[in-house]
Amino acid sequence: MKWFNRQSRILQIILLLIPGVNWITEIFVRVTALFQKPSLRNLLGFILALVVGFAFGWVDLIWVLLFNHLILCK
Repeated sequence: MKWFNRQSRILQIILLLIPGVNWITEIFVRVTALFQKPSLRNLLGFILALVVGFAFGWVDLIWVLLFNHLILCK
């Protein structure tokens, strides 16, 4: 989670824009967030990233553009 937030906004957008890469990025960020701060919010974000996959990555892309962090991962 901290790694992703430290990246430039352009790199975050690129990582979330490319299909396949966005899913791997989502899983990586969600797992690290779950280990750093175990909470229901982070667990729910991880489950949604696994189940919904690419679509959740594009929702996160818009969320990052608007709020500067991933949805359900603060």
